[in-house]
Amino acid sequence: MGITPQQLRQMEQRLQRAPRRATAVVEPALRPVSNHQVLLGLDPSLRGTGYGVVRLSEPFPQTLAHGTISCPANWEHSRCLAKIAATLRDVLKEHRPTVCVVEGIFFAQNLRTAIVMGEARGAALCVIAEAGLDIFEIATRKVKQAIVGYGAAQKLAVAKMVQRMLRLPELPAADAADALALALAQAQNFERSRFSLTKQKTI
Repeated sequence: MGITPQQLRQMEQRLQRAPRRATAVVEPALRPVSNHQVLLGLDPSLRGTGYGVVRLSEPFPQTLAHGTISCPANWEHSRCLAKIAATLRDVLKEHRPTVCVVEGIFFAQNLRTAIVMGEARGAALCVIAEAGLDIFEIATRKVKQAIVGYGAAQKLAVAKMVQRMLRLPELPAADAADALALALAQAQNFERSRFSLTKQKTI
């Protein structure tokens, strides 16, 4: 069916006058807090990325998985990044978390260390973003404050408190303990958010 030039001009004018629909959303809306039941804590590092998956439940959170993605010192960077990505994809597929929590700020002794840490963090977050998870950041001091009650607590103190809070039979490895602590700290933030209007920081 054909249209006349006049009809075409009328259609173009109507389209120009019509309000634009919000088809291109810059940032997707976060899921309601109540929908987050399985949380992934992530402590990225090229040679030892810690992860921990926690399900919110009563009387205490349930640990679904935790571990360290270890890469030998003689592996090239690209091989380490590939292993980090592949392992995280398997974790996401098995446990189906809806939110990921990472450290918001990290300190490096030199530029090279910062670049390497950034590579690991980027590889991990790319996989998380592809899976559509909401991503939250928490500063290290705030995690320690939430878990131990002291912002400058040592790693061992954090690991012992994580073990106690999750009723783990053994002390988790350092990197995995940090990841579990991130998940637990964010779970506390979600609980507070149910009773306040404080906006969570996301990336």
